[in-house]
Amino acid sequence: MTPEEIIVLFEAINQFVFYAIATVILVVIALMLARLILNKADLNPFSRPVIMVRRWTDPLVNPVRRPLVQAGISPNVTPLVVILVAILLGYFATRFFGAVLFTLSRLWLSVLLVKPIGIVGSIIYGVLAMYSLMIFMRIIISWGVSPHNRLLHFLIRATEPLLGPFRRLIPPIAFIDISPIVVLFLLDLFQRAVMVTMLRM
Repeated sequence: MTPEEIIVLFEAINQFVFYAIATVILVVIALMLARLILNKADLNPFSRPVIMVRRWTDPLVNPVRRPLVQAGISPNVTPLVVILVAILLGYFATRFFGAVLFTLSRLWLSVLLVKPIGIVGSIIYGVLAMYSLMIFMRIIISWGVSPHNRLLHFLIRATEPLLGPFRRLIPPIAFIDISPIVVLFLLDLFQRAVMVTMLRM
């Protein structure tokens, strides 16, 4: 494949990933709005539409409701918080999947064009992107699985050496640990630095 064909291929894959993530966010928003409307309508809680919406939304609402209640916040706002969390996670997912695809395309181009600096830069960029992705996965998986889950244990062991010191430096806000978000932004900054200094083609 020519360099132009490689770029076009990865841009098409990136577009597909973007629209897939956007679709998931829109589905979450629609479900949360349906839940809010049904709650306000004060319908029979045992009616078929209410049971169906609750069955689809409880896995998203329940993990968010607990920390809100512990923080003294009304559980009625949980669907709105879930929408905000879905948008935030969608942003991170778009950035990190985009970074992985960018890494693969740049590595392929660097090998094709015999650019040693580009190959090294692609590898560094890819490592930073994958570490960011592991932190992102840890955030999502920790919401809905048992704390004894093997994948979660692996992600904790892999990411805790970096997250631990930041967690000690940055206090939680309303019982919510924001240190992973700070670390993700710092890793993103390093990725941008690598892209500008080593991956300019």
